[in-house]
Amino acid sequence: MRSSAEVATNAPAAAHVPWGAPPQGYSGPRRSLILSGGGIRLSYQAGVLRALSETDLCFAHVDATSGGAINLAMLLSGLSPSEMGERWRTLKLKDTLGLMPLKKYLNQRDAVAMGSADGFVRRAFPHLGIHIERVNAAQGMQGTFNVFNYSRKVNEVIPHQRLDMDFLVAGMSLPGVMPPVRKNGTLYLDSAFVRDANLMEAVRRGAEELWLVWALGNTNVYRGGPLHIYVQMLEMAANGSLVREFEEIEQLNERIRRGDSPYGQPRAIRLHLIRPETPLPLDPDLYLGKIDAARLIEMGYTDARRYLAARTEAGLPFTPETIMMSNATEGVTFRETMQGNFALGETDPRAGAEKGKRENTTLAMHANITVEEMDRFISDPEHTARLMASVDFTPFGTGIPAREGKFNLFSPGGDPNRREMVYEFPFEHQGEQYYLHGFKDVHDDPGFDTWSDLTTLFTRLHRGSDRSGEVVGAGVLTISMPAFLKVLGTVRATGSDSKTDQARTLAKFGKFFAGKVWDSYAPKL
Repeated sequence: MRSSAEVATNAPAAAHVPWGAPPQGYSGPRRSLILSGGGIRLSYQAGVLRALSETDLCFAHVDATSGGAINLAMLLSGLSPSEMGERWRTLKLKDTLGLMPLKKYLNQRDAVAMGSADGFVRRAFPHLGIHIERVNAAQGMQGTFNVFNYSRKVNEVIPHQRLDMDFLVAGMSLPGVMPPVRKNGTLYLDSAFVRDANLMEAVRRGAEELWLVWALGNTNVYRGGPLHIYVQMLEMAANGSLVREFEEIEQLNERIRRGDSPYGQPRAIRLHLIRPETPLPLDPDLYLGKIDAARLIEMGYTDARRYLAARTEAGLPFTPETIMMSNATEGVTFRETMQGNFALGETDPRAGAEKGKRENTTLAMHANITVEEMDRFISDPEHTARLMASVDFTPFGTGIPAREGKFNLFSPGGDPNRREMVYEFPFEHQGEQYYLHGFKDVHDDPGFDTWSDLTTLFTRLHRGSDRSGEVVGAGVLTISMPAFLKVLGTVRATGSDSKTDQARTLAKFGKFFAGKVWDSYAPKL
C-alpha cells in the first residue's frame, strides 16, 4: 500500500476562483463559511451549499474540520455546489474503505485503527473531484483546514496554499477509525475531539458574519452500545468546544460594542447556523443502505432553505440552546421514486404523457417521506407528512433539489368515495420558481384497479411557488413492481432504538395503510 504522499500529485495548476468567492468590487460584510465535521454523512453539506448558491451570499474565507475538509477540498478544486452533489450521489461507498496491513490487526499493540485512508486517497478523492494542486491554486477566497498536532496536543490551521494529501488525510483521521499520519516527525490526527469548527480562526481573519454548517448531533438522549458511546464522546467534546467559542466571541462582542475591536470588525459579530432539526443518521447507516447521499443532500438543501427564509440580519445568539436539536418522534420514513413521460406546454397529465412519449422527455421524482408523531398523523383527516425530494427532468437536468413539501396519504378526495395520495413541493431551476403537484386517485372503479390506482401519479408543473400558478407542464408518473418492493425495503421506524418499539411503530403504520386500502376497495376484493 502506497502512502498518501506517493499518491498525491504536485503538478502546478492554473489559478482559478472557486464558487462563493466575493466578486470584484464587493463591499459588503466580510463572511466566513465554517464546515464542521460529521463523517461520510457530510454529503449533507453539499445540499447546504447548493441552497447558498441560489442566494447572493459570498465568502472571503472558508474553514473546515474533519469530514468538512472533503467538501472544502472539492470546492477549492473548482467544483460548483451542484457538481459536488452529483459527485456525492454517485460515490460508491466501498471505494472509501481501506484495510491496514494484516500484522497490524494481529498485534493488539499495533491495532490503532479499524482501517486505512487508502480507499479515500486512491478512489474516493479522485471520484469526488479533489485535486490538491487545484486546491493550492484557488484564488479570491482563503481556505483553512484544521488538523490536530498529536505530538504537541494543539490544533493547527493549514492554509489551502499549503495543503497536501498528508494534511488532508490527517484532518479526517478520527482516532480509532483511521491511523495518525506521520509528517516530518510529527503525528497528526482529526481535530474533531478538540475543535470541530474553528470559529475563532474566522474571527481572527476579520469575519463579521459567521455562517456555520453544523452536523454533530446534540440532544438530551444518552444511548448505550459501543458505537453510540463513542459518538456521544465525540459530540460532547465537539459541542462543548463550540460553546466555549460562543462564549469567547460573545465576550469579544462586548468589547466591540465598547469600541475595542482587536480584529477590526466594525460591529458585533453575527452568527448564522444551518443544522439538521434532528441528528443525522450515523455513518454505519450509510454503509448499510438505510440512507443514501441523495437523501442527505436533500436534507441539507431543505434545512438551508428553511433557515434562509427565516433568518434575520441580527442572526442567532451565541448560546448553547442555539445548537440544540430535537429528538426524533415516533414515526416512519421511506423513499420512493416515480417516473414517467412528461412534457412542457401541456396542462392535462395524460396529454402530457403522450407528448412526452413522442418527444422522449421524462420526469423522475425521488421522494423521501417522513411521518412524524404517528398518532397525530393517523388522527389528522389529511394524514400529512413531510416530503423532501429531488427532480430529474429531461429539459432541466438531474438532481434538482426541492424545498420542503408535503405528502398526504389517503386524504379526502372530491367525493366521499374518493381518496387521494398527494405529493407536492416547490423547486427552483435557473432562477425560476416551479411547483410540482401530483396525486394518486384512490377510487374503486369497475374491475381490479387497486394496483393501478396506488402506483399512478397524475402530475402537473406550475410556474411559481404554489398550485395557484400557471400550469406549464404535465405528465403521468408510475412505479413498477420491483421499484415498489424496493420502497418497502426503505421503510424505517424513527424515534426509538428499541427493536420492540420499532416493530410496534411499523405495525401501527402498516395497519393504518392496509385499513385505508380495505376501506377503498373491499367491495371489489
